[in-house]
Amino acid sequence: MKSSKTIKIVMEMITYISLVLYMFDVVLLGTGELTKSFGIQSRMIFFGISVLAAVVLILLDLKKYLNNKVLLVDLDPQGNATQGIGASVGEDKLSVYNLLMEDYTVADIRKTLTSPPIDIVPANISLAGADLQMVRFEVGKEELLKNKLDQVKDEYDFIIIDCPPSLSLLNTNALTAADSVIIPVQCEYYALEGVTQLLLTIRLVQQLFNKNLVIEGVLLTMYDARTRLSVEVQQEVRQHFKDRVYKTYIPRNIKLGEAPSRGQSIFEYDVRCEGAKAYASLAKEVVRMNKRKKA
Repeated sequence: MKSSKTIKIVMEMITYISLVLYMFDVVLLGTGELTKSFGIQSRMIFFGISVLAAVVLILLDLKKYLNNKVLLVDLDPQGNATQGIGASVGEDKLSVYNLLMEDYTVADIRKTLTSPPIDIVPANISLAGADLQMVRFEVGKEELLKNKLDQVKDEYDFIIIDCPPSLSLLNTNALTAADSVIIPVQCEYYALEGVTQLLLTIRLVQQLFNKNLVIEGVLLTMYDARTRLSVEVQQEVRQHFKDRVYKTYIPRNIKLGEAPSRGQSIFEYDVRCEGAKAYASLAKEVVRMNKRKKA
């Protein structure tokens, strides 16, 4: 069995959290380029929320062409990822909360979908109180998720962990279980403060729980070249992170906001819009960067 890739998704601290989640059922970039870049010798990659669409496109391509298996773990009490792929569960149903807090396994809780062809550990509002309950644990509260995923990681080629837009024990659990991180940065002032806090959390997790955790890349989102603030933010981010910042950025685009309200991915809703082109470009860039790292 191939070793699993654990892919953690750090949620961007913006209200646009749901706009990319409907992209799961689209296989846009299905070419040999993907199958060449992600071979059997897989690396662990961690993606941020704003790259969720592009990442899932890649993963679904891998599913289609390489028969890879993907597990999505929704660790956000809002359940956007769960809702976005049509896997919503009621409060009385088993969810990721039960996985973390009770004696359940991933096999007990996961749901297998056909469109998109992935397994999911869904989230519901029950997860909202998990942080307060985990605080009471004297030991091991940061490794609850890792311990459960370790039991099934060899069953999957990719494990995506979708996290809440806050720094909490839920996010610490995700970082402890992850292998690498892609950090999305909204091109606004307060987003920079959020990144600073996230970096501190990552360093702390590296020191205490997961020394192999690395930053895979940084993605600029909601970029508007017409505003001075967007330009200044992207300059500052590129100066700090240098070549770890993706050349592709995700622009502010009304179509990206409209697509979820229609229950469609951006590629179904308006494949020609700038938002769709940006996500397609990002996916290709992620592939190219991983090819260079393997070379």
